[in-house]
Amino acid sequence: SVLPSPAPPGLPDRFRMFRSCEWEVLERSLTILQASDFYWGPLSVGEAHAKLQREPVGTYLVRDSSQGNCLFSLSVRMPTGPVSLRISFQEGYFRLKNWFSDCVVRLLELVVAGTRNNPLHFDEMGGTPLV
Repeated sequence: SVLPSPAPPGLPDRFRMFRSCEWEVLERSLTILQASDFYWGPLSVGEAHAKLQREPVGTYLVRDSSQGNCLFSLSVRMPTGPVSLRISFQEGYFRLKNWFSDCVVRLLELVVAGTRNNPLHFDEMGGTPLV
């Protein structure tokens, strides 16, 4: 068993303790996310949905999750309105449904490419497929 490392400088205090190999994945992914145009950081679900309400269907953003057991959320403008989906982090991988990657941005690229031919269905979206 490996003792968790203390949070490296630059990572928000809200992150739970991770093994050192997970910190490397997290820190790298957060650096890439912060350089993107779609990462909004500590934005509430209400604020995210208000921003997306005025945008075209398919517009999305990534934000810090307000859920204690989740690091990030993907908020998407669907035909029925904005929805938010949790991106989990387990054993060094970010996960959304059946897709996973060691980088949040790469995970989103996989989801975008994969849903072109095979739409995702989430309970949170009331049966509306994510394309």
